Amino acid sequence: MVNVQGICRVFKVPKKTNGFSATVKSLFQPEYHQREALRNVTFRMEEGETVGFIGPNGAGKSTLIKIMAGILAPTAGDITILGKNPLKYRKEIAAHIGVVFGQKTQLWWDLPLMDSIGLLKHVYRIPAEVFNTRVKELSELLEVGDFMNTPVRQLSLGQRMRGDIFAALLHNPAIMFLDEPTIGLDIIAKGRIRELLQQIQREKKVTVVLTTHDMADVERLCNRVLIIDKGSLLYDGDLSQILDSLGKTRRLVIDFKSRPYLPSLDFVNVVFQDGLRYGIEFQKDCISASDIIALLMKENEVLDVRIEEPDIEGVIKDIYLGKQLLPESRVSS
Repeated sequence: MVNVQGICRVFKVPKKTNGFSATVKSLFQPEYHQREALRNVTFRMEEGETVGFIGPNGAGKSTLIKIMAGILAPTAGDITILGKNPLKYRKEIAAHIGVVFGQKTQLWWDLPLMDSIGLLKHVYRIPAEVFNTRVKELSELLEVGDFMNTPVRQLSLGQRMRGDIFAALLHNPAIMFLDEPTIGLDIIAKGRIRELLQQIQREKKVTVVLTTHDMADVERLCNRVLIIDKGSLLYDGDLSQILDSLGKTRRLVIDFKSRPYLPSLDFVNVVFQDGLRYGIEFQKDCISASDIIALLMKENEVLDVRIEEPDIEGVIKDIYLGKQLLPESRVSS
């Protein structure tokens, strides 16, 4: 489906000059330095996968997506989408790709949603019978019937996002690129969009590439993540493996019947207290939750206990800052 081998991309960036004479000279004899946006990136994606591309701003995610979509040419390396070079066969590949940008709509702002969809019918040269079937099917799936005749500029952000997903799926693409699909949405709209994307992936078997800074999107939608930083692919594997390997701490939240006696334990700390509710953090590799609970129940009457898993955003942030070393993955050296 997607095969990326040793992709590199170098940009020529003009050197900044100081002073009037140097500025004038740079107009006629510009000097450049090279900036490496991608460095030897290699991975494969199979049909039906949902893969999250994550990394800090400027990591190289957008450059990689543009190369995959046939918008940019790599400086070195090979890439095939559906068995073909996306730059050489750009129009052909574009017919099998759907794109959703959270911050930029592909719909016509002043036209009703249905008119935008009608224009895309001609862009993708969809036969009338197929088009009518797709409109009916997607209208039901995305629940857009109530605002199909409303101008796009009058839609809420959540409604517009459903309209963009409608447009991206109209031509029945094999691959979808989703760029920040839930940005700016409230918690209810975010949940609805995530549910829709899960349903689409499950029913349509579309291969999905997701770029986002919202780790909740990654947790809910992706079965695999690629972490990119400074142009290099740092990790390619399961999100759960990162949590198991790097999420060293766990938290117990315990409700006691009365003021508890808390014995001093190595690798265990009380991190908050709210009345008779205590938050206790511990190093999972040094002591188990069951041992801590057993010790506490010997001395106290416990009403309720729950274990909180590590915060994925905190773990990923530590990776970006170099505070965590990544586990082994499928990254080729």
